[in-house]
Amino acid sequence: MNIARKYTGLVAGAALAAGALLATAAPAQAYSPNPTFHAYYYDTDACPCSGGDLTDPFDNTYFAQDAGGYAVKMELTNSGAFVGKVEFHPNDEKLWVYDTANDGDTYYVKVSYTSGGTTRNLGTFSPPGTAAVLDYEVEDFDLPEGAYVDISVYDDAGLTDLIGAARGTGAAIA
Repeated sequence: MNIARKYTGLVAGAALAAGALLATAAPAQAYSPNPTFHAYYYDTDACPCSGGDLTDPFDNTYFAQDAGGYAVKMELTNSGAFVGKVEFHPNDEKLWVYDTANDGDTYYVKVSYTSGGTTRNLGTFSPPGTAAVLDYEVEDFDLPEGAYVDISVYDDAGLTDLIGAARGTGAAIA
């Protein structure tokens, strides 16, 4: 009987631990309504650029000079507070994805580029979800000069709830 109690306790403990793991691994809830989206474009022929629309409470975006490049900074706000930002820097072709609110939510950034009449998917990216107030991820691409870079920001991993985008005629340029 003593062995049966130990076994029952062991099974119950394992079930509780599994339940706790599932609870912490649950996907973040989507924003409802979506965050407000603003995109700011900079012709990097005239850079270095900073200040103005590039100023924010986190790290003040700075775009380096890159002849023929077109940079973009996208800001996401919810009730007037920053929740994230996305930047494409033509110099070195880097994508920066920030989570600026420790609110248990995230967003998804799908990136592709078009060059020579061919479009290539670069992937979908999200900022890491840690306990820090500011999380970010940097993606370093090797893109052809002059490639059009399409960036779409979604509220869900299934990429069905578009928040905003810089694509097509409003794309960034590597």
